[in-house]
Amino acid sequence: MAIDSFMQPGETLDDLQINGLFILQKEKAFRFGTDAVALSNYAAKYIYKGKKVLDIGTGTGIIPILLSAKTGAAEFVGVEIQEDIADMARRSVDLNIANGTLSPDRIKIINNDIKEMAADRSWYDQFDCVVTNPPYYKLGTGYLNDRDSLLLARHEMTCTLDDIICASSRLLKQLGRFMMINRPERLADTIESMRKHGLEPKEIQFVYSQATQRPVMFLIYGVRGGGRQLIIEKGLVIN
Repeated sequence: MAIDSFMQPGETLDDLQINGLFILQKEKAFRFGTDAVALSNYAAKYIYKGKKVLDIGTGTGIIPILLSAKTGAAEFVGVEIQEDIADMARRSVDLNIANGTLSPDRIKIINNDIKEMAADRSWYDQFDCVVTNPPYYKLGTGYLNDRDSLLLARHEMTCTLDDIICASSRLLKQLGRFMMINRPERLADTIESMRKHGLEPKEIQFVYSQATQRPVMFLIYGVRGGGRQLIIEKGLVIN
């Protein structure tokens, strides 16, 4: 396989250490971290064989690529608003198909704005599951990186948390499943928005760097149209 035909200048090829899968990433743009791995592990519990899954803000395509190895889902759709990042994610998918580690047509990457998808009724009720690793920071908070791709990945430049949850509810089937990772300071906003849009929170798991410290992230699972019963799962320590 001619790997160079899939790569562009300024990109790296990284081994995901699972099922022979690889991913392309830009050297000087947002690169996936432990949050994407934690979310893929968490979401895999709720994604069953034959299901159709949407990843909102897919970036490099890391979550659908990992979930293709961890679940029996039939189809993944990753939506990414940045054209160059979406193109790179498509090339990662194509590379893994050419390498024989990914089935053709199992992962589709689309370059679109999730708010436009949420306004298009043809997308409604299409997905069994939605996963998302959204921008964590409200605009005007946190460190503002001067590189556009990093700014968009970390801050609510093109959509808000509420936009993502609203879109998820519209695009999910009734009793469809929603899984997200975010920072603890966004937990109250998340629960408020989920209930406003008909996604009932069912489980929360806090993620810790060290067991003796405060959580650095939380994972949440909800169901569209589900009944009220929230479980706090035991914490996940990532170090």
